[in-house]
Amino acid sequence: MRLFYDPNIAPNTSSHQLSEEESKHIVRVLRSQVGDTIGILDGKGHLYTCEIADAHPKRCLLNIVNADFETQSESEIHIAVAPTKQMERIEWFVEKAVEIGATKFTLLDCKNGERARIKTDRLIKKAISAMKQSQRRYLPEIVELTSFQDFLKAHPFGLLAHCYKEEKKDFSEVFQSKDCPILIGPEGDFSESEVQQALEQGYIAVTLGTNRLRTETAALYACMQAKLLIGT
Repeated sequence: MRLFYDPNIAPNTSSHQLSEEESKHIVRVLRSQVGDTIGILDGKGHLYTCEIADAHPKRCLLNIVNADFETQSESEIHIAVAPTKQMERIEWFVEKAVEIGATKFTLLDCKNGERARIKTDRLIKKAISAMKQSQRRYLPEIVELTSFQDFLKAHPFGLLAHCYKEEKKDFSEVFQSKDCPILIGPEGDFSESEVQQALEQGYIAVTLGTNRLRTETAALYACMQAKLLIGT
């Protein structure tokens, strides 16, 4: 069954009209017809099994046959990462991290950051595509560019991956499955003052191995480590 995304579908209704964009894709591109069965994800835990009632290319009408709800896990994988200069790299990371199981992304504005502004539209599209691909029920949250200092104020504890030669804990020893964001810096790393500020607040410095990793590689590695520790 092909899966599509529509956050506006209501759980207590028997029919739903798709947006013009999705209608065009389903009817004209995929050539779906009346009676065909498709699945609609709302990104909030529901999977709706639907039949096409009217294959109109601008306002495709669906009959909802079944609505299945999945409770969201209490475990979290929150990756806070400084976006790379080439957006394709961070888009790749978001896509793969969603498939693995990341639940939230925050884009960090750091002293050595490579981007002062960023639009999240393409990242959201990548996340939606990955959610459908991996058949996840919940769409991860993507938080727009946030200053390093503001992030620390909002999140009093977490893990910090940096490249300075200081004592670091093994990831598996200190990761917590809730309220434990993982901070990944830019290509130039966090500044020394940022590292010190985070450590003084209670953040724990962690190692991601002996190899020096690119930003998106480090973020994905951390995501995978967290997923393995959560075990679901």
